[in-house]
Amino acid sequence: MGIADDAVEIRARGWRTLAALHSLIEAALERALGDTVQLSVVEYTVLDALSRQDGWHMRMQQLARATALSASATTRLVTRLEDRGLLTRILCADDRRGIYTELTPTGLELYRRAHPIHDETLEQTLAQAEERPELAPVVHALQETSVLAELE
Repeated sequence: MGIADDAVEIRARGWRTLAALHSLIEAALERALGDTVQLSVVEYTVLDALSRQDGWHMRMQQLARATALSASATTRLVTRLEDRGLLTRILCADDRRGIYTELTPTGLELYRRAHPIHDETLEQTLAQAEERPELAPVVHALQETSVLAELE
């Protein structure tokens, strides 16, 4: 194997490790959020993104970017959450073609209940992953990134 091949293998191994950690975290979050507040990870992500906005609303395309979903998948997800009374859609006052998705008071209340469950599960899962030698370097890199972000 040449130098270029070694570099490709190192990157591929890193990507597989990151994917394994992501899968572990997502499964733990799905269980915890589903069992306690009947939310999926992507539903929680929508509530979280909206809760961080002034006025608790975003344009649909912004929400699609925040959730890493296609426009059609975002529309279906918003419809499901709207049917549950967690979100509402409103027309943009200055652009009638634009639609905002807005967090309802019920959605905000559910988010506030789900947020500590999410954070606790994430913390516990990362602590467990840190004990696995193959995942520990990625966990450490995440922790260093988080510390640096807090300092800024």
